[in-house]
Amino acid sequence: MQDTPVFTNDAIVFGLLMLALGFVFVTSSQKEGFWKKFYAVVPALLMCYLIPAIFNSLGLIDDSTSQLYFVASRYLLPASLVLMTLSIDLKAIFNLGPKALIMFFAGTVGIIVGGPLAILIVSAISPETVGGVGPDAIWRGLSTIAGSWIGGGANQAAMLEIYEYNPELYGGMVLVDIVVANLLMAGLLMGIGKSEKIDEWLKADNSAITELKNKVSNYAASVTRNPSLPDYMVMLGLAFVAVGLAHWGADEISAYLLANFEIFNDSKSALSSFSSSFFWMITIATAIGIALSFTRFKKYEGAGASKLGSIFIYILVATIGMKMDLGMVFDNPGLIGIGLIWMSIHVIFLFGTAKLIKAPYFFLAVGSQANVGGAASAPVVAAAFHPSLATVGVLLAVFGYVVGTYGAILTTILMQIAAGS
Repeated sequence: MQDTPVFTNDAIVFGLLMLALGFVFVTSSQKEGFWKKFYAVVPALLMCYLIPAIFNSLGLIDDSTSQLYFVASRYLLPASLVLMTLSIDLKAIFNLGPKALIMFFAGTVGIIVGGPLAILIVSAISPETVGGVGPDAIWRGLSTIAGSWIGGGANQAAMLEIYEYNPELYGGMVLVDIVVANLLMAGLLMGIGKSEKIDEWLKADNSAITELKNKVSNYAASVTRNPSLPDYMVMLGLAFVAVGLAHWGADEISAYLLANFEIFNDSKSALSSFSSSFFWMITIATAIGIALSFTRFKKYEGAGASKLGSIFIYILVATIGMKMDLGMVFDNPGLIGIGLIWMSIHVIFLFGTAKLIKAPYFFLAVGSQANVGGAASAPVVAAAFHPSLATVGVLLAVFGYVVGTYGAILTTILMQIAAGS
């Protein structure tokens, strides 16, 4: 595989991604034949993710030479959250009950317990894989993955600072993080196509979710109209003015916290993740969308606000897919093995808890991504069930920022004990 991708011009790369999305939507809309059977097994959203991953794996494109993910996550994601939250019924969101929160914390516990268990299992098979001393100790490197999988990038950076893992070896941990987290997301997207059967096995009561979806759908039907050019311009205006305000507010809040509170400057502090401008950008954009849902702008749902937001989400999914190089799975099998065992324990905890409390697959999938994927991908998975549910993904991802560093420190202590034993 070549080091430099065939296409490095983002205009060409974006064209390829849009070609992939167009192909998926044309084929998935077929009412009969091969494609109808194919998409009955493989969800369309998963294909929107996998085709760019295949392009990346073949060396056609590469996320490291592209700014498309940055643009999609910083501009299109907050815009989509505003558009998809316009029609939200906040009371109905709260009526979903505590199961969403329980599943989030079940995912967190799965990661905290999974790390040390993975080390114990692998040490019995291949002791050298979990060895190392001083700054090279594997448990120090795995602490950065714990930070990423419970919180996000800021928590991951905090773990690198706290446990002082060898920077020259850090790339291997980033590799495990990317490969295993992307495989998890692919699996969760695959499950969305089978969510009814999974809910049946879990004996889950998803009536509150169905009620919320029906409520939003019925409202959209009651205000549906043939959208005009002014409608589209108003919706895009609302979305991107909100994006501008979110960026402005995020920059100001982040700068204020860093300038006035020493604790936010300390990368070893659990509160350092709250100085992240990305965190504040997502929070402000969602808050603006919720505020607009109490105004007359809510009626723009009838002109297709959530559909427009969904377009932005699918573009984001394609750019996330660019990050996945399927060939990397074989680059460091030992570390990847630890990551896969670790993530499997996370999934076992989720399914076990869901079975115990009869939580729907929606809560399981979003709770998992709120931990592992954070604010960039939790809304994507939530919106795959219904655009109106994207807000649930954002709200749960916020908890990831809150508990990320604390959870990762506890995980690392347990991993250090497991490595020593």
